[in-house]
Amino acid sequence: MKQQLTTTAAFEASLEEARLSQLVSIARRAAEEGGAELMRHYGRLSLIENKGRAGDLITNADLAAERVVLDFLAKETPDIAVLAEESGAIGAQDGLRWCVDPLDGTTNFAHGYPFFATSIGLTFNQKPLLGAIAIPLLGETYWGAPGIGAFCNERAIKTSSCEHLGESLLVTGFGYDRCSQLDNNYAEFCWFTHRTRGVRRSGAASVDLAFVAAGRQDGYWERGLSPWDLAAGVALVELAGGCVSGYEGEVCQINNGRVVAAGPSLHPIILNVLAQVSPLSGEAFGAPEITVMGS
Repeated sequence: MKQQLTTTAAFEASLEEARLSQLVSIARRAAEEGGAELMRHYGRLSLIENKGRAGDLITNADLAAERVVLDFLAKETPDIAVLAEESGAIGAQDGLRWCVDPLDGTTNFAHGYPFFATSIGLTFNQKPLLGAIAIPLLGETYWGAPGIGAFCNERAIKTSSCEHLGESLLVTGFGYDRCSQLDNNYAEFCWFTHRTRGVRRSGAASVDLAFVAAGRQDGYWERGLSPWDLAAGVALVELAGGCVSGYEGEVCQINNGRVVAAGPSLHPIILNVLAQVSPLSGEAFGAPEITVMGS
């Protein structure tokens, strides 16, 4: 079995269990405070703007939650760098670094759709180490660290033991560039949809990864993600006994945006399908001509 990213990161960072427990408590508190701030804005937004790509939104709730989280982390861990979705990089990005997504699922949030979260992951030299994901409308916080385990609130969680694709429930997502890039996940989505019990699309990568960690969904794959989307969730899936990799089974790199996460039995099956179905390599391709039909 390959050594886990989280175990490797903890060893390389020379973090003992007492410090890991302290850091994951900080991550959990930060995620929950961010989630609480989101709920103060839920259903009464004053700002919704497009960040430049179709469907890539920002709201006043994103900004308010990020400010709450960053203020808390600066107080509790002033020596740890941060990479936040809205504010960018703060401090040296090697070594220990918080990856902060104050509102994962902004489009959902803006429409009142209840799948959104605040995600706080800690990495060491770009390797996921520990994290917490608060899903405030469900009243659930997923959190975990090496040597401590993975939990939903106070209940220990583990990934699915599903062994057969035909018995699985999968989840995926589609990048903001799905209408302009041929490498857009549609072929894989169709193939898996026809050969599983279903493929869901929540619109929030951190929620998807949290649910895989808890065994609610059997597997997840997606492309076009950012480090703040992945850092906490990748750690949680590993800590809950699952496997995480890139599309070809390589070590997961949170900077390249591709992830496959599942229980240990299903993970290689998903990789095998992706190798057969995906016709593209992930390089940039010219935009296809798309015609939008009116009603």
